[in-house]
Amino acid sequence: MIELSIAEIAAAIGGELVDGTDGKRRLPPVAVQTDSRLSTAGSIFFALRGETTDGHLFAHTAVENGATLIVAERALDIDVAQIIVNDGVTALQALARAVVARVRENGQLKVLAVTGSNGKTTTKNMLRTILEREGETVAPKGSFNNDVGAPITMLGVTNSSKYLVVEMGADGIGDITRLQSIVMPDVGIVLMVGLAHIGKFGDAATTALAKSEMVTALPPQSTAVLNYDDGRVRAMAPQTEATVNFFGLDSHSDVWADEIEASARGTAFDLHVADEVVPVQLRILGEHHVTNALAAITAARALGIPVQRSAVALESIDRAERWRMELLEAPGGITVINDAYNASPDSMAAALKTLVQVVGPENRSVAVLGEIAELGEYANEEHDRIGRLIVRLNVQKLIVVGHAARHIHNAAGLEGSWDGESVLVDNVEEAYAVLREELRGGDVVLVKSSNSAGLRHLGDRIAGVTS
Repeated sequence: MIELSIAEIAAAIGGELVDGTDGKRRLPPVAVQTDSRLSTAGSIFFALRGETTDGHLFAHTAVENGATLIVAERALDIDVAQIIVNDGVTALQALARAVVARVRENGQLKVLAVTGSNGKTTTKNMLRTILEREGETVAPKGSFNNDVGAPITMLGVTNSSKYLVVEMGADGIGDITRLQSIVMPDVGIVLMVGLAHIGKFGDAATTALAKSEMVTALPPQSTAVLNYDDGRVRAMAPQTEATVNFFGLDSHSDVWADEIEASARGTAFDLHVADEVVPVQLRILGEHHVTNALAAITAARALGIPVQRSAVALESIDRAERWRMELLEAPGGITVINDAYNASPDSMAAALKTLVQVVGPENRSVAVLGEIAELGEYANEEHDRIGRLIVRLNVQKLIVVGHAARHIHNAAGLEGSWDGESVLVDNVEEAYAVLREELRGGDVVLVKSSNSAGLRHLGDRIAGVTS
């Protein structure tokens, strides 16, 4: 963060200084935290009220860890500078807005924002890899994409920052508009409209409306980067005054790909821009990541970065992120694809297709699957669809973990004449016991579920990796 006085911070967030707080004191560039355990010397701690806890209860811990300013919704009995606000989250967003605006005054900072039902974090990581080679880049380390996480990322900019990459998620209408209003991106990216979190949105049309907020408010001097292959995303083009750049596998796109080949070594494709063809070899597993790569390349191109430089940068990435299509070599010649950080029907189908693509003729494909969360009334139908897909893809062994995922197991049994190929277990420990007995050298094991199912640690355990 940039250097500000306590009074400047109070003015930016509409807060009131507690008696005795020295408003003239300037704070050096420090981190802003909402988790007291992460507070360090000189940091600012925002005491936020959450669904399950209250940050005000942990302000003492933040101070013990070095926090020198507390932003709270009530005065606390702590001998440290305090600013009192009506709403902590709103104040955090206001500070992010003020800091980004001040950094932008020097005319250097460019902001890129990415949204979509799937692929946000991978695309964000790809953008960071490209942009870091061009100048100082700020991007979230994990999936910091909500009303709190996104502003925390924004507050990381300094006067020397050249690029800010923001991941924007949505649980409802208005979420992306609110986040976008804080920074107003120079480049707004929409990856896809899928079934992730459809239990919250209700249907794909509402999901599309929420995601379209990324581009509807963009000014003419900005660029909207849209997935041509997704009809709902393509339909967003007339809704923006910004310049539209399409990416996709369709040759009508501004940046497109063909000759895609997926293997255990990664994913190769030919990148097309105008009359130029650039061969690309990603080390990341899964042909679905080609779309994410195209999005990142197209966004960087909108900022004047040549596609060749972007391609070289992406070829250096060895994994999308921890627990996302992460290739692990386990003892005994077993290969694990650990992709259990998150899941949607679309991403699970893509991961299963990758599994069968990378398995050699002498090897066996094994899928260990858990619940796809946040599907609401579509849960049974979508788990059923995955079970039938597994049989059609000829996955040779299936272990389904947890009652919530049982329809995967049931549908696989109905679709195929299986005799023990599919096993339903209650929990992760039972799944590990089955795997310990069943796995043999040469097996390729996909572990996939929503984060809440906890299967990512099972994938690590199979591979002997310490989390």
